[in-house]
Amino acid sequence: MMNESVYLQLVDAVFKRIQDACEPVDPDDVEAVAAGDVLTLTFRDRSRCVLNTQRSTRQIWLAANSRAWHFNLDEATGQWADDKGRGDELYATVTRIVADNAGVTLLWG
Repeated sequence: MMNESVYLQLVDAVFKRIQDACEPVDPDDVEAVAAGDVLTLTFRDRSRCVLNTQRSTRQIWLAANSRAWHFNLDEATGQWADDKGRGDELYATVTRIVADNAGVTLLWG
């Protein structure tokens, strides 16, 4: 298991990448705000997508649209994959949630 310092650096990079992808989008459609260990995407209808760190398990948890995911880093691929084995990847899941709630497509740098 990775140490907490490495984990926090990786999570910071994930949160920054998501915020950067939301930057060109009208903030009335999607507003991304990070506070501590939480990144919240708020949509026009005031619904939310919430990502937060889970330091003890070294996961990123995501909740939106009455669903929840727990993502682990697959160190071989560098991807954050859902721990339920459904094949959900973090950025693809965020992209789908934003498209469903805001009608916009995020562009990943």
